[in-house]
Amino acid sequence: MGDIDDITKEKRVVFVTVGTTSFDALVRAVDTPEVKNELFKKGYTDILIQMGRGSYTPTRASAENGFPALDYFTFSSSIADYLKSASLVISHAGSGSIFETLRLGKPLIVVVNEDLMDNHQSELAEELAERKHLYCARPQTLYKTISDMDPGSLVPYQPGGAKPVAELIYRYLGFPED
Repeated sequence: MGDIDDITKEKRVVFVTVGTTSFDALVRAVDTPEVKNELFKKGYTDILIQMGRGSYTPTRASAENGFPALDYFTFSSSIADYLKSASLVISHAGSGSIFETLRLGKPLIVVVNEDLMDNHQSELAEELAERKHLYCARPQTLYKTISDMDPGSLVPYQPGGAKPVAELIYRYLGFPED
């Protein structure tokens, strides 16, 4: 009966997005055997990477030997359908990607690109992680974040109130708090 279960097993897709820039460190981290195996152990069957302008090309693979299937593409006119069909999203720290994913109620790991100068995106990701809306990682900590994550413990993001985001921006810009 195990064979029938394998055939009818529901696809659980991890969608990885780097946006319109290059974030090879994230793509490389996802393409490691450790991360792929940990995702497989968590029940994910497929990884789809939107790799942007990056020069690192991940290894396409079908699902086998304790690893999910992996595929990739560079750009799409819209990633909305990929986000909607994902069981887990691993994203760069762009605010558009973050809020679109949270609005859809998808579990999210935001990976901060430490190579960016004056990285205000990390502050947004860290603030939302502190509020338990998402997980925040660096490329070198992605494996541990996946290993430790419990998507059921995330708090749904309630859009609408801009005050917390405005306060974060004011703090970042150095304005006094009210």
